[in-house]
Order: sequence, then C-alpha cells, then structure tokens
Amino acid sequence: MREKNMSLKNRVAIVAGGGRDIGAACAFELAAQGASVVITYHSSANGAQSVVDKIQSNGGNAIALQADLTKPEDIELTLSNTLKEFEKIDVLVHVSGGLIARKKVVESELEHWREVMDVNLTSLFLMSRAVIPHLSKGGTIVTFSSQAARDGGGPGAVAYATSKGAVTTFTRALAKELGPDIRVNSVCPGMIKTKFHDDFTKDEVRHSVAQATVLKREGLAEEVAKVVAFLASEDSSYMTGTNVDINGGLVFS
Repeated sequence: MREKNMSLKNRVAIVAGGGRDIGAACAFELAAQGASVVITYHSSANGAQSVVDKIQSNGGNAIALQADLTKPEDIELTLSNTLKEFEKIDVLVHVSGGLIARKKVVESELEHWREVMDVNLTSLFLMSRAVIPHLSKGGTIVTFSSQAARDGGGPGAVAYATSKGAVTTFTRALAKELGPDIRVNSVCPGMIKTKFHDDFTKDEVRHSVAQATVLKREGLAEEVAKVVAFLASEDSSYMTGTNVDINGGLVFS
C-alpha cells in the first residue's frame, strides 16, 4: 500500500456497490488507508474484480461478492462470507443505488417508483439492519444521499430525489439510534464525473452545471472517496448525523 494516512488500519469495511465509479474509488481509498475491503456488486462483475485485483496488487486485502441488496438472503450471505473471511465488520459504506430512468410523475409506473425506492432506500435499510448487530464498537456507517435531496434533482428525477431525501433523514435518525457507539454520516454529491451522468445527463447540461459551480468543473469520484474515508475513520470522531455536500460550491447548505 502507498504510504499515507493509515487511519483505517486493521479495519474491515464493506463497500456496497463498489464495482465502478464512486464505489470503486471508495474501495481504493479505504484500502489505501489500511482497511480490508469487501466489495458488493450487482452486475459489475468485471469492474469489481478489477478493483480487487488492483487493491491486492498494492498489498491490500479485498474480496468481491455478488449480491442483490434488495434481497435479505443475499445480504445475509454477504455478511456470512465477510465474517468468514475477515472475522469482523467495522465500516459500512452504502453507495449502491441509481436513477434507473428519467420519468415525470405522470409517466411513472408504480413499478418504476418502487424500483427506485428499493435500490436507493430499501437496500440501505436492509443492509443497515443486517450489519448493525455485527459492527464493532466505534464502527461507522457512511450513506449516500445526493444534491438532488436538497434541490429536487433534474428533470424526471422526482422518484430519485425523493429516495435520496429519505436517505438524508434515515442517516440522521439512525445516528440518534446508534449513538454513542456507532456513528452514521452521509455524503451528498453534486455533479460528479461518473457513468451515472454519462447515461442520464446531456453533455450541454453537464457543462452548464459545471460552469455554475464555484470551482467551474465537475467533481471526481476520487474526491468523493476521500471524504468518505474521512467520515469512516476516527478523523471525524465528533461528527454524526451529518450530510456533507460535495458539489464544488454549486449550492450551500
């Protein structure tokens, strides 16, 4: 591993949705700071294995596990394999989620609404419920909300923005429930250069939003990951229930 802040040395972290983009960057950063990392993925098998290979080649410990985090049985299998491999769990970083599709409310089927809620919110509830009994004292949970939770999101993102608003509230409530033994914080990314925006955001919109930020650019997954690692470690020991904006100064909370 590269020599740097090893604030997560001897910790075991699960990165739910760590096969690509921000999730992959989080896995790399946690491993770089000394954590053994378990990556869950749904369909990004090649990406997840690539992350594991890179971490291992740098001297770190990592495994990848396929799981549908909307299914309790997949989550239980993930935890049993994690405990079998590393014997404990100290950190949960829940990146898993997505927009699915841009649809106005009047165009949205109930199935679409439920799918968005399931991948963003229900998966977080199920994963947290399963992990909490196994988290070591002083453990941490880092959730992923979004700038959309604050401003309602872009066109056709009502379901997504609503689900992320619920993640924000879930984070605050869970922090109260688990304190003082376990801390819970969230990150709220804005326009980050990822496949999410490659798939769902037009180039001209991305450029316009980037230019509207104070820093005049999109953010990078690695920049989000550094904040996640900070929240996962004792470096943020007096922070819980917070939702940290990472948006280049586009909006202030």
